[in-house]
Amino acid sequence: MGIMARKSANAYGPSTVTVKGRDVRLRTIGFLVLAALAIWFIAANTKSVTIRLWVPTVTLPLWSVLTVTLLVGMALGLLVAHRRARR
Repeated sequence: MGIMARKSANAYGPSTVTVKGRDVRLRTIGFLVLAALAIWFIAANTKSVTIRLWVPTVTLPLWSVLTVTLLVGMALGLLVAHRRARR
């Protein structure tokens, strides 16, 4: 009964799951799963690739290209989220 009472009291708040006695948001679990998959994908791709950046052509390990792409995507996502929160 304690679980049902807790869930109904939190019906309008963020969705949570209890893990080892702590409430964890489902959003946090989803983020951790995606982060683990991204790290695994980056670690699995270690060959070198040639990238043309308008004029120069560079050869880099694919893991570094994927890491930079991930970081730029995260930065843009945080920027958009911050701008939406200010509205």
